[in-house]
Amino acid sequence: MSQTKSAIALFAGAATLSLSACSSSDGSGDGLLGAIESGNVILGVKFDQPGIGLREGDGSFTGAESDIATKIVETLAEENGWDTPNIEYRETPAAQRETLLRNGEAHLIQGGYSITPDRMEIVDFAGPLLLTHQALLVRTDDSSIQSLDDLDGKILCSTTGSKPAQRIKEEIPAVQLQEYDTNSSCIEALSQGNVDALTSDAPILAGYAGQYDGDFEVLDMTKADGSFFSDEWYGIGLQKDDTEGVDAVNQALTDMKESGELNAIIEEYFGDLDSIEKTTPGDLSGI
Repeated sequence: MSQTKSAIALFAGAATLSLSACSSSDGSGDGLLGAIESGNVILGVKFDQPGIGLREGDGSFTGAESDIATKIVETLAEENGWDTPNIEYRETPAAQRETLLRNGEAHLIQGGYSITPDRMEIVDFAGPLLLTHQALLVRTDDSSIQSLDDLDGKILCSTTGSKPAQRIKEEIPAVQLQEYDTNSSCIEALSQGNVDALTSDAPILAGYAGQYDGDFEVLDMTKADGSFFSDEWYGIGLQKDDTEGVDAVNQALTDMKESGELNAIIEEYFGDLDSIEKTTPGDLSGI
């Protein structure tokens, strides 16, 4: 992308976010590190996923991936002798993530962002942070769904642009799909009985189940041989060809893992879920 086009993309992103004092010197065209050095960095996170990324009533953010993203930015600033930058948190629905990175409207995106070969063609990934698996969330008062096969003819909810529902549709063609922009909309529909189940990754669903005091339960999705239905490698998305940024984030993650800080954050929010496995930052060989 030329400098002129980068400036146009940056201006559009800044206008959308109502950021102040944006200029060609804010570093957006130089990837994540350039943005941190400039003093203004935009982090794409979830606003509505407890355990992953949740905007609280006072405007603060909680969740494993919001905490990790913030820690990475602060660490990279400190290691390079830069002031801690102003951090703008931008909500990033699944269907918009690659576009936001490509347009320079986010410098780093986190929040249940699974690394896939298709996405790696469009954006770069640091990580993975962890390996988890797709699961189902159902109402505890509905015993009609106990396994993947029970979805035959049922209404399944998922977020627009997300992969899990499409995978199930391929496996169970008779399932009826209902898509919303956010998982919180699916939760409302599930609570009201307008859909029969929600599918997403186990950590995301566990966060919701924990918020609703026994109203929902998480079901593992396994194949006939007992293996998990899918592997979800959670990563951190950066702009395509931001190699320097990817390397810096992977090093920060490695340092956090070696100090125990990374696993401590994961366990604080997700506990000891059987469906979460530890990974090595920078090793994408299993994807």
